[in-house]
Amino acid sequence: MKVVLFCGGFGTRIRDYSESVPKPMVPIGYRPVLWHVMKYYAHYGHKEFILALGYKADVIKNYFLHYDEAVSNDFVLNGQHGVELLGSDIHDWRITFVDTGLHANIGQRLRAVRPFLEGEEVFLANYSDGLTDLDLDAYVATALERKRTATFVKVRPSQTFHVVRSADDHLVTDIQHVVHTDVWINGGFFVLTQDVFDSMRPGEELVEDPFRRLRDERQLLALPHEGFFMAMDTFKEREQLEGLWRNEKAPWQVW
Repeated sequence: MKVVLFCGGFGTRIRDYSESVPKPMVPIGYRPVLWHVMKYYAHYGHKEFILALGYKADVIKNYFLHYDEAVSNDFVLNGQHGVELLGSDIHDWRITFVDTGLHANIGQRLRAVRPFLEGEEVFLANYSDGLTDLDLDAYVATALERKRTATFVKVRPSQTFHVVRSADDHLVTDIQHVVHTDVWINGGFFVLTQDVFDSMRPGEELVEDPFRRLRDERQLLALPHEGFFMAMDTFKEREQLEGLWRNEKAPWQVW
């Protein structure tokens, strides 16, 4: 299946990096988080990507135009023949780069790449900054079996905060860490059919009005994942992901 990756946001919550590079290009180890997301999909056989670009699109384009396989693969340096790679990452990937507008939201970006999805009855989509150990094959199979217009993964929040409940007089009746509550959030990893475009209007954000329409039509499915998930929204989360990678404990590296 084709994979749409939304790569156009400003990344304001991780501005220490995103002032110089777009958030999908913030590195974890030797490679940007975007590469880790793409490598995950490629592991499951989904190697045709559509990058919905916006902020600093040139940085993403230049990265792949000048991609250096030797950085993350073993190789032999031969004085006569140059570099002989012992492995490869992206030689069989097909990547379409689409400028979808500097200030476009996710819904607008998805509508902008629709022409590149012709003939795809079902396709995948992602925010390009979330990493997981989700069994993608099993997840997609369940989504296809349920036959809904849109499916996404619901996950537990990874941020450290407490959920508070109070009475009418504002006296606290309960306070719990969010991970111990029944709160779930949208983790992305969308499985979408072409029918999703029928629920979208120009200018709308994907997960707001269009998803509410699909909810009312019982065409929106959220499948739970209790395993590892972390979105790189903040500098702290970037440091946590970097630490997992550095210590060779990165759960998302299923390849």
